[in-house]
Amino acid sequence: MDYRDLPIRDDLRELTPYGAPQIDVPYPLNTNENPYGPPPELVADLAQAITEAATTLNRYPDRDATDLRKDLADYLDHGLTVENLWAANGSNEVLQQILQVFGGPGRSAIGFEPSYSMHRLIALATATEWISGLREGDYTLDAAKAVRAIERHQPNIVFLTSPNNPTGTAMELDVIRAVVKAADEVGAMVVVDEAYFEFARPGTPSALTLLPEHPRLIVTRTMSKAFAMAGARVGYLAADPAVIDALLLVRLPYHLSALTQAAARTALKHVKALLGTVDAVKAQRDRIVAELAALGLPVVPSDANFVFFGVPGGDQKALWHKILGHGVLIRDVGIPGMLRVTAGTESETTAFLDALKESLAVVDVDGES
Repeated sequence: MDYRDLPIRDDLRELTPYGAPQIDVPYPLNTNENPYGPPPELVADLAQAITEAATTLNRYPDRDATDLRKDLADYLDHGLTVENLWAANGSNEVLQQILQVFGGPGRSAIGFEPSYSMHRLIALATATEWISGLREGDYTLDAAKAVRAIERHQPNIVFLTSPNNPTGTAMELDVIRAVVKAADEVGAMVVVDEAYFEFARPGTPSALTLLPEHPRLIVTRTMSKAFAMAGARVGYLAADPAVIDALLLVRLPYHLSALTQAAARTALKHVKALLGTVDAVKAQRDRIVAELAALGLPVVPSDANFVFFGVPGGDQKALWHKILGHGVLIRDVGIPGMLRVTAGTESETTAFLDALKESLAVVDVDGES
């Protein structure tokens, strides 16, 4: 029986589940993971912390994750306190809770695409109307056009992404200010997704600096990328305390397990070691940008741990398959003529570049793209 034969909601029938291909290859560079595993000293401390947490698994965890939120506030700094932070199982659960509270039937959310597809998918899953705004040809966001879209559609939630996924482009603070001001005027919440912020180039501003002035602003982050903790599933947000109070209305009881809280708190004690890999990843990202540009491929400047680039002839599917044939898995996000590759270790990056060059040579000979 097909799931569409079940009495599911009509508005879900045409959706497809989110997910990047999971293929066993030597070089998986398609999901923007940090290629460096947790350092040995963190692994040892994690083992101890998890063991201690395991002794009380017969009891429910702290349902408000108070200690973890305090640690996250200390990490972000910016004058934030535990009352400004909220944490959940990955940034996707954070986004879902936001949409459950501020979206829903009869409400709408706008995002400026191409951008992180889960903003749209979670909106639709919560019966929130999705409005597609557009970015410029260079994937930046024009502040005036964004303001006009907000004034026209008067959404309940506005999604911004900086750095943006899949393009890697970061936003100027003036653009975010203009959007927040326009959203304030129509009574909308603004969510700035900063999942990749730790990889941004020097001088890139964070929307965290705007929080004191704007109680309807939410900034989301994750421990999956720079912290190399994708398997732990920890996401969080910073906002006015009233926003956190609102999220309590929809959070499931004891949603963040004691083991997850223990793992996240332990990782935050090793910030220096964990973020020490960020510079190495950024170096490989910049290497990819430089080498692709040298090959004559269109490359989008990146403030993330991945690179978005153009394909000769525009057939991204053909080039994706050829690169995969060399044991390198990158991401086709469905944008014609474009592919995305995660910056890996030096050897992983070399494998990608070699596979790309060989694949392009095959394309040139075959005349397939």
